[in-house]
Amino acid sequence: MKKIFIYDTTLRDGTQAEGISLSVMDKLKIADKLDSFGIGYVEGGWPGSNPKDMAFFEEARGKKYKNAKIAAFGSTRRAKVKVEDDDNIKKLLESKAPVNTIFGKSWLLHVHEVLGISPEQNLLMIGDSCAYLSDNGREVIFDAEHFFDGYKDNPSYALDALKIACKNGATTVVLCDTNGGTLTSEITEICLSVHKSLPKKVLLGIHCHNDGDMAVANSIAAIEAGAMHVQGTVNGFGERCGNANLCSIIPALELKLGINCVGKEKLARLKELSLFVDEIANQNPNKRLPYVGDSAFAHKGGMHVNAVNKNPETFEHTNPQFVGNKRRILVSDLSGRSNIMMKIAEHNIDLDEKSPEVAEILETLKRMENEGYEFEAADASFHLLAKKILKKHKPFFNLNGFRVIVEKRGKGEKCISEATVKLEAQGKNELTAAEGDGPINALDHALRKALIRFYPEISNVQLRDFKVRIIDGKDGTAAKTRVLIESSDGHKSWSTVGLSENIIEASWEALVDSMEYMLYEKNEKMKK
Repeated sequence: MKKIFIYDTTLRDGTQAEGISLSVMDKLKIADKLDSFGIGYVEGGWPGSNPKDMAFFEEARGKKYKNAKIAAFGSTRRAKVKVEDDDNIKKLLESKAPVNTIFGKSWLLHVHEVLGISPEQNLLMIGDSCAYLSDNGREVIFDAEHFFDGYKDNPSYALDALKIACKNGATTVVLCDTNGGTLTSEITEICLSVHKSLPKKVLLGIHCHNDGDMAVANSIAAIEAGAMHVQGTVNGFGERCGNANLCSIIPALELKLGINCVGKEKLARLKELSLFVDEIANQNPNKRLPYVGDSAFAHKGGMHVNAVNKNPETFEHTNPQFVGNKRRILVSDLSGRSNIMMKIAEHNIDLDEKSPEVAEILETLKRMENEGYEFEAADASFHLLAKKILKKHKPFFNLNGFRVIVEKRGKGEKCISEATVKLEAQGKNELTAAEGDGPINALDHALRKALIRFYPEISNVQLRDFKVRIIDGKDGTAAKTRVLIESSDGHKSWSTVGLSENIIEASWEALVDSMEYMLYEKNEKMKK
């Protein structure tokens, strides 16, 4: 069976993405996760570019990785400096990483206009650098930067750059689509040609960027054309439009081409890996990512849901469990009975499909969605709606009233927001007031303050996200406002929705649903 080497560059190329910065500890945590997942190469950074990357290699040096080889990245020597005197080359060796990946120019445009040297000088720089690192006991991987653009411009010279790297100790040569604009047909044609020209002992690799939205397809095409080494990042992080996404490449190889990269057991942890890296990088998960995104196996249209209920293969290209994901049934104004039944089943509600309550839930859902509610993104509110229609929900508290005051006392002074809440819980009345950073925050604080005496577990609930959407802008400031709130107790997250012409009332509705849902879930667990 063909062996494919997975090379992860999340810690180096991935951090060049806008808005992503990783500390040394962040990098070490991700490296551990990649190693346990079965990644063969983890590129830790460029030790010659900054102290933080060198600090990573110093820390990683004392760790034992089961699957991954740690790679240090750098460039070929500078034009007028001997290889042994080049600071970048010295830093690669000082990192003590067993693998050194160096990039060099394979496009004459860069040789002439960026480096400002002769083509012969550039080849000498590649050869010297590979040989010196190899002679010092490093596994050398040569990244041929802008290879596809260089090959289309001058195939002979681009190949010369590869050949001199091979001749001087590089065991893998990687064709880089650095600008990310090469078409898949071109990737296939060029990789087939290059593969034939390489020594048998040298591996062909591929490194694609996603500027043309084809990085994953191009990577797979290269592998089908002979590449045995593929570079990419978790979740496709990278400069501009990103790098090839390993969370799509790995399952494509495993599930579509039958190539064992990490194995079925580890592949089932792919979504976990994706979420872990997002969390460490402080990024909101992209729900539309193939394979690992929340929407990857989400079904909304009534006809689709009906078909999936009968046979998942009708609208799913693979089993979501293979990559650690799960099927999701969305409810909206596009829903049919199948959506409702499958959604109710997700919430462990036992109901006969022919019962009148199913029709009532569906009718109520469509009416409320038409008004502006959105239950697709508010699972917890749908759960409470269904329970109320089924008369299986008893409120944990009842509102007697609330008041919100926003006061500005002078020019340059901060607005003061205060909320008062009056409610009844467990047969007792409670009146509380609280300040906050704005009217909604004040209302949230007042509600919590009123409830915590009756339900101490409320203190664990945190607001994770707050979204406001104007439903129809033509009504101006009187337009209906939809508020979506995501809450968490540190273990589980849930979303709720509120709707009103008054943003405070819409927020209140979503806040109440959030608290009600958490208390309901806790109560159900206690019954078990």
